[in-house]
Amino acid sequence: MQTTALTVGLVGLGAMGSGMAASLRRAGHPLYVFDVRPDVAQAFVREGGVACESLAELGAACDVVISVVVNAAQTEEVLFGKDANGMGCAHAMKPGSVFVMCSTVDPNWSVAMEVRLEQLGLMYVDAPISGGAAKAASGEMTMMTAAKPEAYAKCEVLLHAMAAKVYKLGDSAGAGSKVKIINQLLAGVHIAAAAEAMALGLREGVAPDALYEVITHSAGNSWMFENRMAHVLAGDYTPLSAVDIFVKDLGLVLDMARASKFPLPLSSTAHQMFMQASTAGFAREDDSAVIKIFPGIELPQKS
Repeated sequence: MQTTALTVGLVGLGAMGSGMAASLRRAGHPLYVFDVRPDVAQAFVREGGVACESLAELGAACDVVISVVVNAAQTEEVLFGKDANGMGCAHAMKPGSVFVMCSTVDPNWSVAMEVRLEQLGLMYVDAPISGGAAKAASGEMTMMTAAKPEAYAKCEVLLHAMAAKVYKLGDSAGAGSKVKIINQLLAGVHIAAAAEAMALGLREGVAPDALYEVITHSAGNSWMFENRMAHVLAGDYTPLSAVDIFVKDLGLVLDMARASKFPLPLSSTAHQMFMQASTAGFAREDDSAVIKIFPGIELPQKS
């Protein structure tokens, strides 16, 4: 494991990325950050770190670059696409540097990206994340990783600074993304089922607070019911994870299964529910807003 302090760059100061960056800062690593919203980056570095004006600047300065953006397209933009101030970070990174990819992506895309970066003399870690914003902020999230041993050797200390659980799932890219997609299958189905259960309770005239209390102390509970239905009770659909995230992620689940002709009836239904919520105008709301597709119910209102 690397013992000297690494200069690390983090791209994407959203709900998860800002917490991960804070964990790295607490661990004492020299930290550079970039976000497409310059004011967000400047606000973060007031307590320590350097805000970069371009991805190329960040890439040139860092031993390890951690990308916490939404999807594969945005990750490619981080690496190779032009931003407002120049090129992406890949061509500016020093040979032997490591790129840590934390988005939920098609596993085949991740495999191909490892090869592409190796051709530039760079190492790659397939490292999707889970746990939510609170666990990211406390350094207690989960990372599902796959990488060559030399990539682990250089950046493992950083992974453990950001996550309580770092699972090593393979010695080359792809396995981390496969496990994350299976996790997202369960997460999406659980949110959809939680919304359906709460909607039925509302339709039947059950007091929502009482229903929530009983279910969260009974066998039918899930982490997603407990977490997301609290948003519904509060009438607060501020997006920590948006409806369209599960349109994307369950789409990846179905794409992976379709390639081997594997049936996923629950995932298919949940995906349709999120698609319906998205097209109904709730795309950018919290994913618990999938409950809004159910007719004839009166949802709790924000106080």
